Amino acid sequence: MRESTSSRNAILPKVGGKDKALMEKEISEKEISEKNISEKEIYVCDCDIIHGDVVEKVKRNMPEESELYDLSDFFKVLGDSTRAKIMWALDEHELCVCDLAALLNMTKSAISHQLRALRDANLVINRRDGKNIYYALADDHVRQIFEMGLEHIRETCASHEG
Repeated sequence: MRESTSSRNAILPKVGGKDKALMEKEISEKEISEKNISEKEIYVCDCDIIHGDVVEKVKRNMPEESELYDLSDFFKVLGDSTRAKIMWALDEHELCVCDLAALLNMTKSAISHQLRALRDANLVINRRDGKNIYYALADDHVRQIFEMGLEHIRETCASHEG
């Protein structure tokens, strides 16, 4: 059933003593108009039936809380546009700090700071060749996650344009 934002928030239950509206980001009228979404396109469940078997199955398979926090931190590291640029560059080719600084028009210090965050998250690795230290994406998993994210963004942009 389709509901308006105001009626949607009015039916949200309390969860753990907190108002559900506080736990879920409310879609404001401004966001609706900016995203060109009519209120009729916001779908909510119009029933009070809990599908216990499904809920229990999902609950049993849910990762540990610590894993979900680590996953959240992983995506936070990727959530910086400078680090995304570095990741893109390293997806193309391994590069040293000087190359990255020239490519992104940044200082070596700023690049090193961002690389440290990427290294701490195990997203990049480095190797020494004489006086140079070259950086690359850590492994194929990192490459796939980055490339799939970029592909998703490009598909989303294409669907909004065409």
